[in-house]
Amino acid sequence: MKLLWKLLRCHLSVAQVVGFALAGMVGMAILLTSLQAYRDIRPVFTQPDSILRGDFLVLSKRVSALQALGVGSTDFTPSELDELADQPFVAAVGPFTAADYRISGSVGVGGMRFSTYLFFESVPDRFLDVAPEAWHYEPGSKEVPIIIPRNYVNLYNYGFARSQGLPQLSEGIFQRVGIDLELSGNGRHETFRGRIVGLSNRLNTILVPETFIRWSNERFGRGADVRNPSRVIVETSRPVDEEVTSYLSQRGYETEGDVRDDGQATRMLQLVAGGTAGIGLLFSVLAVYILMLSLFLMLQKSSDKLRDLLLLGYAPRQVARPYVRLAVGMNIAVTLFALAAVWGLRTVYLPLVAPLQENYAPSGMGVTVLCGVALCGVMSLLDAAAVRRRIARLRPGVFGK
Repeated sequence: MKLLWKLLRCHLSVAQVVGFALAGMVGMAILLTSLQAYRDIRPVFTQPDSILRGDFLVLSKRVSALQALGVGSTDFTPSELDELADQPFVAAVGPFTAADYRISGSVGVGGMRFSTYLFFESVPDRFLDVAPEAWHYEPGSKEVPIIIPRNYVNLYNYGFARSQGLPQLSEGIFQRVGIDLELSGNGRHETFRGRIVGLSNRLNTILVPETFIRWSNERFGRGADVRNPSRVIVETSRPVDEEVTSYLSQRGYETEGDVRDDGQATRMLQLVAGGTAGIGLLFSVLAVYILMLSLFLMLQKSSDKLRDLLLLGYAPRQVARPYVRLAVGMNIAVTLFALAAVWGLRTVYLPLVAPLQENYAPSGMGVTVLCGVALCGVMSLLDAAAVRRRIARLRPGVFGK
């Protein structure tokens, strides 16, 4: 075996080995960093309001002059909801259920008390972009959890409060403000206490749990007289494109917000992620190719001596062993350096990602390490198979020894 190692060192090209190491480390580092960064950032982008999960569209029908005169309806019929749910771009459809009674609310801020009429709606929980632990209502309870749009807080702080000389409130304090509610209908009049448990970026309405809407409509509204929804929320299975906007326009459906920009942002993000992974894969393939060329060149320079060793009785696997060990050792070194690079890069980008989500918890590196080990194993197997086949060809008839 020492003779084989001496023979290997005689024709070992340091420049070629360094070239393989650099290309392999860069390629594997890009691949593994892309994977780790995706897993670390995914908790931020997989929130219900994330552009990576397609779009959430709030649809309504256009109000025409006929509706203003009381002719026609802007409600969605069951057949229209079924047709919408059957579209290939739709992942789920959720109707808005509105409160069918009179609601008034009052709140005290800065020594002043304000009261106004309110409206309540509910949507299925899967369409919420917040997940408060207190989002639960027991029929008959006097405390009602409420989710309000975040822009209501901004309107108060930067519009109403400044113009009236009232104190501005942080989101945390805003959620501690209780609302006195008065519900009336069907000859009943009762008081409740509303508690803000979350702020929504997606839904521009005052939300309460579906259990409360069903119970209160039965008690204060028409109950059994179920009305068709006038608004629906749709989760799309892909970014909004021309086909989606064309369908909505043909049906006369209006959407809240500029959804086309969201679709463009999603496509751009997917393009960047795919391009980064493609560059890493290209470097990795080049690294494997460089290593194989280096090994083949060494084998070619030593072909006469290797053939003599085979004729002396050495098996092809014995002759190939030092070359295989070299390839495996280089692959292991490259993998370790790449994983170290991933760890170093994580220390840079994690502090930038953490502020994007409350109670952010990054993913561990276990999956990335396993992928690095698997990639190292695949490259080593490919190198070993190529070297053994090359050496076996030096002496016909010794395949498989």
